[in-house]
Amino acid sequence: MPHSRPRATARIAGIPLRAVFAQFPLVCFIGAFLSDITYSRTADMMWADFSAWLVTVGLIMGGLGFIAGLIDFLGDPGLGSELIARIHLIGSVILLVMAAFNMFIHTHHAWTSMIPLGLTLSAGIVVVALVTEWMGFSLVFRLGVGVSE
Repeated sequence: MPHSRPRATARIAGIPLRAVFAQFPLVCFIGAFLSDITYSRTADMMWADFSAWLVTVGLIMGGLGFIAGLIDFLGDPGLGSELIARIHLIGSVILLVMAAFNMFIHTHHAWTSMIPLGLTLSAGIVVVALVTEWMGFSLVFRLGVGVSE
């Protein structure tokens, strides 16, 4: 019987890999933004280090999630025709590019690189991540992508 919902092509034991990786970048990027705010208020290097690690882990996990999502996007022709899926894909690319740039910003000398550019980038990343995640949730809850029948 053909599937009425788009399938998640990248999955293990029926669980879409995209869903496994998707939550980590959002949490890491929000944590990095909060660490940047705290660093801007205290100038304590510990917060700058936290932020750099959170951005890096968010970028790595986001990259893994992007690969799984791209496999899903290319693996089911019905999914590629959905506007929500295309917005999610474009938002994910923008998010990863911003996060990579932010990671390089956070690896330089703390105060001069993080304030205001790193803090501004972190804020922008959180906004893009929230919109992109909302589109991802819409894929699951509206279109049923990766949901068992």
